[in-house]
Amino acid sequence: MDETALSLGTIDVSYLSTSADCSISRCKHSTEEWDNFFNSSIPSLGLRNVIYINETHTRYRGWLARRFCYVLFVQERDVHKGMFAKNLTENVLNSSRVQKAIVDEASEPSTPGTFVQTDPKAINKVKKKARKILQEMVANVSPALIRLTGWVLLKLFNSFFWNIQIHRGQIEMVKAATEMNLPLIFLPVHKSHIDYLLLTFILFCHNIKAPYIAAGNNLNIPIFSTLIRKLGGFFIRRKLDQNPDGRKDFLYRALLYVHIEELLRQQQFLEIFLEGTRSRSGKTSGARAGLLSVVVDALFSNATPDVLIIPVGISYDRIIEGHYNSEQLGKPKKNESLWSIARGVFRMLRKNYGCVRVDFAQPFSLREYVNSQSQKPVPAPFSLEQALLPAILPSRPNDTVDEGAEASLPNSRDITSEPFRRELISNLAEHILFTADKSCAVMSTHIVACLLLYRHRQGTDLSRLVEDFFSMKEEVLARDFDLGFSGNSDDVVMHAIHLLGNCVNITNTSRNNEFFVTPSITIPAVFELNFYSNGILHVFIKEAVIACSLHAIQSRRYRNGTSGASPSLISQEHLVRKAASLCYLLSNEFSVSLPCQVIYQVCHESVERLIQYGILLVAEQDDQEDVSPSLTEQQWNKKLPEPLSWRSDEEDEDSDFGEEQRDCYLKVSQSQEHQQYITFLQRLLGPLLEAYSSAVIFVHNFSGPVLESEYIQKLHRHLISRTERNVAVYAESATYSHVKNAVKVFKEIGVFKQTQQRKDTILELGTTFLPQSNRQKLLEFVMSFMVL
Repeated sequence: MDETALSLGTIDVSYLSTSADCSISRCKHSTEEWDNFFNSSIPSLGLRNVIYINETHTRYRGWLARRFCYVLFVQERDVHKGMFAKNLTENVLNSSRVQKAIVDEASEPSTPGTFVQTDPKAINKVKKKARKILQEMVANVSPALIRLTGWVLLKLFNSFFWNIQIHRGQIEMVKAATEMNLPLIFLPVHKSHIDYLLLTFILFCHNIKAPYIAAGNNLNIPIFSTLIRKLGGFFIRRKLDQNPDGRKDFLYRALLYVHIEELLRQQQFLEIFLEGTRSRSGKTSGARAGLLSVVVDALFSNATPDVLIIPVGISYDRIIEGHYNSEQLGKPKKNESLWSIARGVFRMLRKNYGCVRVDFAQPFSLREYVNSQSQKPVPAPFSLEQALLPAILPSRPNDTVDEGAEASLPNSRDITSEPFRRELISNLAEHILFTADKSCAVMSTHIVACLLLYRHRQGTDLSRLVEDFFSMKEEVLARDFDLGFSGNSDDVVMHAIHLLGNCVNITNTSRNNEFFVTPSITIPAVFELNFYSNGILHVFIKEAVIACSLHAIQSRRYRNGTSGASPSLISQEHLVRKAASLCYLLSNEFSVSLPCQVIYQVCHESVERLIQYGILLVAEQDDQEDVSPSLTEQQWNKKLPEPLSWRSDEEDEDSDFGEEQRDCYLKVSQSQEHQQYITFLQRLLGPLLEAYSSAVIFVHNFSGPVLESEYIQKLHRHLISRTERNVAVYAESATYSHVKNAVKVFKEIGVFKQTQQRKDTILELGTTFLPQSNRQKLLEFVMSFMVL
């Protein structure tokens, strides 16, 4: 960053938001009993900086208390050995399920179809193996080390964070949940390695029992792993089955299952990261619900009467890792080591990473969630191929959902039914991640990075950037999302620019001695800005989908020539269906709704919101009577599955829901402000659409079969090459995460068919997209949404 930035004066940013700035995420599935956690006074309790500790937080006063307030504070926290699980290893080893798994492994067949007699030596050998696995898996919590770590973290966090803000009302909700004498499962979003310590530290500071933390075995590093286990961490394999012959490791599965079951039986708290790994894109990644499925199974084996689920949102001004550019550029992830951890700590101590915000959503009952899902006669979920192909290839017959499959699932909505169990766990994981993502506060770096990339990519005056920052801050609040900052906009913007570092350039212009701010155009810098910009994407994603769908409809009309009395009018029904198809296309990039919501209804509500804002205008009645849907639109609408109506099962038969949803025609506001806002929304999805369209073009020259990993590398090199040659409109379209998600979508809609050869996945062109014409239609479909 230019040295002129330093002459702008001392930054003074207040991060103690008023109550008006705070919101509590409430669960859609909560009942009256669990609503007792939430009361109307909670939002007014305001925020608290967890790492600001002085003598008033202790029982003592005076200069000595002020000097040793950290020591006194951690010493007064309520943490003792009796709070945590006892005899875990022995209880797990003595369980009937583990004993059976030990005998089964010791009695493996010597030849197919025959079993040798169980050998006591073989059983003892397997028992030693099981005990060794449990030594890695079971945590041995030390209250003394938790206190010591609490003191160390107070020192460290104060050295490289400005503050760590939590909402007092949310902590009161969590405390109320602990009084139910039930296990609590904390499920945070995963953005940084600090996440592991952050939640335990916050709960420790508020006298709430530390959770057992599920961590990947990549962190099982000498010395460091011992520390993690003493703080409640337990290590699990990233892949449960690691047998050389590819068979399932039933012993490991049994140990993991009984271990979780035993923790729940002893009413311990758990912390599980559903994403499985840190998000490299800044967006919430897809759920990996393996460990969550163990919790659900343990609940229905009556290990505990119930389990309370608490989604957690975590937002950083700047993550301690800084960025994940090397991995987004396709370089392999470096394995963690003790030296890399030590080096990371020293690096952190030399920098400041701004502010952190942690938000707890409302707890909800897992048993009640499952019961509510069991009682809903919801149609079976249909595949992405069934959802998208009618839009991509409207001439294909028989693309609707098979009615027999839909009717069969409601009759088998029992936890013992494997299809229902899989659907239940998948929906639960999506529900939790969606709630946690919505709970995440928007930070100042998110807004500044977003503005520089998608509103002022060519640069802007600092004063204009501050004005737009203030406007976007108000837009975020108007959409019922929270902010992780407050204070004077000038100071907050400079604070964000300082944290973004070399990604932002500031120069002093001769015009009124004004500062000019531009984003750096190097690929790593753009990738980093995109990472932080994605922290605000969930706020505007639904409106961005509508804006791109508007462009798709309008551009098609311009290509085909306009007809009719009012060519500028757009069918609301057509717009909603077009938006739904884009949501399906980008379903691996983001989620616009809870799994229990109908995506068409969500898109319809987004259109209604733009009408309320005045961006879309309802045409006069006389104009609407002159317009009829084109033949193409009529045919396209008929191709979509009938069950995907807007009407929910809970709607009253006598309601006027159908009357409200009657199709109408819309016009786009031509005011300069509204047109600029629509352009901004369209640019938000520009990198995704460019990545997907480039991936489709790359498919045109596909020569298979080919290893999936090899194909992904080739596609990624192609996108990087486009960016380096300045062919790409958006350099951030070349991130590795976009490539992986695009290939995943292509497999799901039938562009590729995959076969397994041992541990490798082989890709070939699917039958549907063997004709070049169908691949061309896919390209036209994707590019129709993109504003060039």
